Amino acid sequence: MGKLYVVATPIGNLKDITLRALEVLQSVNIIAAEDTRQTLKLLNHYGISGKKLISYHNYNEKEISEKLINILKTEDVALVSDAGTPCISDPGYRVVKKARESSIEVVPIPGPFAAAVALSASGLPSDKFLFVGFLPNKERERETDLGEYIDLGFTFILYESPKRVLKTLNLLNKLNPDADVVVAKELTKIHESFIFGKPIEIVNFFENNLEKLKGEFVILVYPKKEKNIDIEEILKEAKNLKKEGKKTKEIAFLLSNKYGLPKNLIYEKIKNLEI
Repeated sequence: MGKLYVVATPIGNLKDITLRALEVLQSVNIIAAEDTRQTLKLLNHYGISGKKLISYHNYNEKEISEKLINILKTEDVALVSDAGTPCISDPGYRVVKKARESSIEVVPIPGPFAAAVALSASGLPSDKFLFVGFLPNKERERETDLGEYIDLGFTFILYESPKRVLKTLNLLNKLNPDADVVVAKELTKIHESFIFGKPIEIVNFFENNLEKLKGEFVILVYPKKEKNIDIEEILKEAKNLKKEGKKTKEIAFLLSNKYGLPKNLIYEKIKNLEI
């Protein structure tokens, strides 16, 4: 029985590949690729040759996953997407599911993930976040989904195409104009950039720099809504939690989740609290 290796590949800079990923791509005979041309560029860059590339994408996933399972009964297969980690807003989960159901070992080979890369450099709260991938095409569904994510009160991350960036930012401005937004584009590439601001500020930036509406985009949003917060109630809860033996940092974490307030803000309020 072979193994299915789920191999993360660079999202832009070809140097961002792990030694383990290179070892796997070198060792297998068959590579299932979302775009064989893109994968071939990566293989050629690292001098990896003699591999059979099987095209595996959203439009043939059901059919090809069956073929891959038959291959996996006798030999190893590496699964890669165009960029980043397979199965994350990319094809792959069907063959992974079938492999699991067929008792075929699935081995993740970790590496780049655009949402995590953008979040790490965004400066937005990251102790809790939601990755939502691409929004629906229909405008009403997009607005409904965005409204639900905003109501959660913590950072959420989505992918967007150049054609829809302004539409999405304008919709964010309509639903939550005070949100903190970061737009990351061309991550790890020569023209990598981050644009920070309120939704309308970033809309204005792009409308004045239309030539920058090119490439691949990650949009990160930290919602901000007016809340009627009873500080005395928070302090009362903090005292009760202290009596239970909980540490100040843990209390700040619990109350920040409950009230949708920054953890550091609550910590400053309760750090000198006496029982």
